[in-house]
Amino acid sequence: MFTGIAEARGEIKSLEPRNGFTRIRIASTLDLLDVAEGDSIAVDGACLTATEVNPSHNEFCADVSPETLRVTTLGDLKIGAGVNLEKAMRLDSRLGGHLVLGHVDCVGRITEKRPTGQGSLIGFLVDSGRYLIEKGSVAVDGVSLTLNRVQDRRFWVMVIPHTALKTGLTQKSVNDRVNVEFDLIGKYVEKFVSSRGKASGLDEETLKEHGFM
Repeated sequence: MFTGIAEARGEIKSLEPRNGFTRIRIASTLDLLDVAEGDSIAVDGACLTATEVNPSHNEFCADVSPETLRVTTLGDLKIGAGVNLEKAMRLDSRLGGHLVLGHVDCVGRITEKRPTGQGSLIGFLVDSGRYLIEKGSVAVDGVSLTLNRVQDRRFWVMVIPHTALKTGLTQKSVNDRVNVEFDLIGKYVEKFVSSRGKASGLDEETLKEHGFM
């Protein structure tokens, strides 16, 4: 489980095919002293397992499966590319963003990017807008963001200067691909409504009326 608050930027140092998987080696300023082999680290929003950890060199490795390469942007990575990193959250730490699993729902595309005041307004297109609500949460490349505007399969977010400095979102260009994870709570609400909603008197219209959808 993650919060969507990127802790550091990483750089891809190597990409090595291994028995159908790809081992990626990442160097960063991320504090790895409390990370052991087998721990989870989100890389651009995709939860990966650290298979080698070298705190003295500020590096770790992770083996990425063919399926993960296929359904995320990790398959696009090249040596030297930058990625957002976050260690798995602790139960005694602050939840600064929102609940993020690190399970990418779809790959979206940047459709618009323009400076607005001191921030940047960025628009995205995704496969489905069913879990998107204005002022709700979404994770883009592992970064927790608030949805400023939603229109069908398109949504817009405002990236403040601090987020721009700590992540690579504003370095991306129109048509670049991004990992998108929708709000976990929205998916559970939908499941509950579809399986028990009618029997309990709870339906989609009631949830919309009270701001849950």
